[in-house]
Amino acid sequence: MEPDAMRIERRLAAILAADIAGYSRLMAQDEAGTLRALTSHRDIMDRLIADYGGRIANTAGDSVLAEFPSAVDAVRCAAQVQETLAAANQDRPEDKRLQFRIGVHVGDVMVRGGDLLGEGVNIAARLESIAAPGGLCISDTAYGYVRKAISLPFADLGPQTLKNIDEPVRAYALGPSSSIPSRTASATSRSAPEKPSIAVLPFSNMSGDPDQEYFADGIVEDVTTALSRVRWLFVIARNSSFTYKNKSVDARQIGRELGVRYLLEGSIRKAGPRVRISGQLLEAATGAHLWADRFDGEISEIFELQDRITTSVVAAVEPSLRLAEIERARRKPTDNLDAYDLYLRALPAINVYSRAGFEEAEGLLRRAVALDPTYADALAALAECLVRMNVNGWAADKQASTIEACELAGRAIAADPENAAVLAVAAWAYSTLGVRFEQSLDLANRALALHPNSVHVRSFCGWVYHYFGDSLRAIEQFEEARRMNPVEPKGYFPMLGLAAAHLFAGHFEETVNLTSRILVEIPTHNVARRYLAAALAHLGRIEEAQAVIAELLKAQPTSSLRTSRSTGFHHPRMADLYITGLEKAGLPE
Repeated sequence: MEPDAMRIERRLAAILAADIAGYSRLMAQDEAGTLRALTSHRDIMDRLIADYGGRIANTAGDSVLAEFPSAVDAVRCAAQVQETLAAANQDRPEDKRLQFRIGVHVGDVMVRGGDLLGEGVNIAARLESIAAPGGLCISDTAYGYVRKAISLPFADLGPQTLKNIDEPVRAYALGPSSSIPSRTASATSRSAPEKPSIAVLPFSNMSGDPDQEYFADGIVEDVTTALSRVRWLFVIARNSSFTYKNKSVDARQIGRELGVRYLLEGSIRKAGPRVRISGQLLEAATGAHLWADRFDGEISEIFELQDRITTSVVAAVEPSLRLAEIERARRKPTDNLDAYDLYLRALPAINVYSRAGFEEAEGLLRRAVALDPTYADALAALAECLVRMNVNGWAADKQASTIEACELAGRAIAADPENAAVLAVAAWAYSTLGVRFEQSLDLANRALALHPNSVHVRSFCGWVYHYFGDSLRAIEQFEEARRMNPVEPKGYFPMLGLAAAHLFAGHFEETVNLTSRILVEIPTHNVARRYLAAALAHLGRIEEAQAVIAELLKAQPTSSLRTSRSTGFHHPRMADLYITGLEKAGLPE
């Protein structure tokens, strides 16, 4: 029987071949720097190949050979690789830039032990050799598959005589300055938002104890893995970051070499049985500090401490990165905003929690999804906006708003089914509107499994458990969200959830304290008013409850027991407790 490693399989595939122009010269000039840059570039390329459904079959030195089931995905991937690497090269001196040449062909290949062989592979490699540095060259066969699917300025090179290929191959070239729509966007939409990027650098061991190196390295590896679960963030692989271990290199240089916007660095210091971890987040282009904190613990509980620090760092860094991205979007001219910029500008407007804020955010998000109809985060944020307008009585047509919010949530899930934040928002939207309860619980559980270190995810999922009547589990999620990041910009959200969960657990004083604090910060929060009024009524403080209802009716004249019954409680007991409290407080039928 023929061993599997020797068995040859034939199939039709789209082949991508790439190597670096002038690699030998670059190695002769600066071997260490070139290898660092190559590792960084390969991380980007490998990630994009996987994102576009490809498989890396062969690598040797500076060359890469990959196969794709679709010619369209192969060409889109090639163009995206060149565009992303061009940005990473921007700050490097011209004579030190690593530029890949890429060839793409569709043809018959032989597969043996995972390797690709045959004339189809040879043609792709020969096309790569005639591509311009930073550009790509595709065969006539590949062009036939993609010419209607991708709108790109390919130049017809005519028949080309390629080394060791019997017949001339007609070729089409794409120069290094061209860009391409994302795989998920339509041919006429703008490019998908470029992800912010970060490298987690090796933490310095300040203890003078070499035995603590493994602990510091373990922290970095865990933080890198946890950050990679954040779908909107591109995280450089550990092997690239660790090329800087024990080296004194300027943050701006590292940012240029790795092609990242942000750097996370830190140190570990051991003193007796105690250990202290310090971390700081930097903007690579300027070296400016965006966040810093320290964490202390007992060395005897080393692995528990490692897990706790990882959770704390990721919980703090993710919103800090989001704030930095929002500030970047604000600095852009208003006539040069892409879907990502529009989405980022909408986030602070949502956090204001006012009718005007939600209307502003809605307008920005509608523009974002018009530019990119499959932008999952923007679709989910727009659904969130509509739900919040709905429950606060600010929707012009409550029924139409409910239908559209559910449709947007469904589109967001379809666009990115592994995005924990999207799943959590969709779960919350469904349960808040009182629809698809079983699906909302499943989505919440999936979101938490995907990204348990996200304040955002825990807060939204806490609300889902609350609506299902699981007050203790809801309280656990909200408390953890507040512990993970007490200065989260949307901090009122887990606080309100905590107030609501305490109400249905019978902890009425807790509900009064929490909702009163929210209304000091956000006087327009009508949902908080309703929970406050119900809690006061159950405590027998009827006059105070009636005063809160009077404020509610002044701000939201359409409020009634009838509209309050539509709140998404899965258990009749919860609805009875809520409505009875509001009825005692004087809310009209």
